[in-house]
Amino acid sequence: MKRRSQLTIVHRSLEVQAADAIREEILSGVLPPGSRLLEIELSERLNLSRGTIRAALQQLTYEGLVEQFPYRGCAVSGLSSRDAWELYTLRNALEGLAAKLLAESITPAKTKILHTKLQQLVKAAKLGKWQELADTDFALHKTIIELSEHQRLQQQYKIVEQQIRLYIVSCNAIHPDLDEIRLQHESLVDAICSGNAEVAEQIAQEHNGDGQALIAHLNALEQKDD
Repeated sequence: MKRRSQLTIVHRSLEVQAADAIREEILSGVLPPGSRLLEIELSERLNLSRGTIRAALQQLTYEGLVEQFPYRGCAVSGLSSRDAWELYTLRNALEGLAAKLLAESITPAKTKILHTKLQQLVKAAKLGKWQELADTDFALHKTIIELSEHQRLQQQYKIVEQQIRLYIVSCNAIHPDLDEIRLQHESLVDAICSGNAEVAEQIAQEHNGDGQALIAHLNALEQKDD
């Protein structure tokens, strides 16, 4: 008689599920920057208690996706040119280091994982699915961070990962060339898998160059509003 394998069941709290739902609406553009987030409206729409919604909004505030205003409630955060610059420079440091470390420690198993993630991005690009492209873009970069096996690097990345997701969505929105986005990631993965650490680090940083365009775009909008 075969012994049944033990199943692992992951229970997610209602607060976590609520945060996931609101987060996806923010990152997909359903809730654009500046949108008011009213506990009553969200409670009724998601069929959850106001306490659960309040806890979810606190988590999203910690992630940098929501702003809380005294006596005025919450609203979806937007990226300023300063925010974009800080995320641009931080990505250069974190993801450049991760690409270098991964190239130095690349194995056939890691190569297989990277190519699987890359093919998901390529498929989204070929189908013209912008939201899926943004999701697979972030997933690939997060995988590089994880496969670097640098625990403190992973911990630092996790603090800002949702802001980085928003940053990626914003960069892709002003860079409509899907083939170029695909080619950038193919070059990055090829460099890592070849074991060329210096080239991998350089491509990771150059790939983030779209951030400069985003900074300039946001800066122009801010000057127009002044």
